[in-house]
Amino acid sequence: MNNFKKIIIISVLVFGFSNAFGRAKIPFGKREVIEIVSELPDNEMYETSEGSLDYLDLATLHEEFNIAWILPLWITKEPKLVLYSSKSETYYDLDEEELALTLSENKINKEDVLKVPFYNKYGGKIILGIILALIIWSYMGKKDDDDITPTEV
Repeated sequence: MNNFKKIIIISVLVFGFSNAFGRAKIPFGKREVIEIVSELPDNEMYETSEGSLDYLDLATLHEEFNIAWILPLWITKEPKLVLYSSKSETYYDLDEEELALTLSENKINKEDVLKVPFYNKYGGKIILGIILALIIWSYMGKKDDDDITPTEV
């Protein structure tokens, strides 16, 4: 019996601590999201540095509050257009004059590309609403143990 107690205590310590440390925390908070909306021509005008093969593309940058990086709940900063390098994962802000010049040279309509995707705008709210509705429905659908009458067999 003494060995049995030792085995139980050791297993509780080993599995209990590893379980506590193994739990992942769900991240939530503000996050910047960059999405490429138009690929610009690969020429020296859109190079990140002279002679490099890293070219810039037109992207939207917005900030959103989300849960676990996949469930965006709301937009905290409206989108703006930036030049983005996917190789170095850096973006460059443009002033209004540079932006207008870039858009006109590449025949891009600002209103067509300056949008937040549907999922980022509404998807998180829809999924959160469904989860809350399922939780409420599960509590309302339960019967009390007193209401259940036993049947004779």
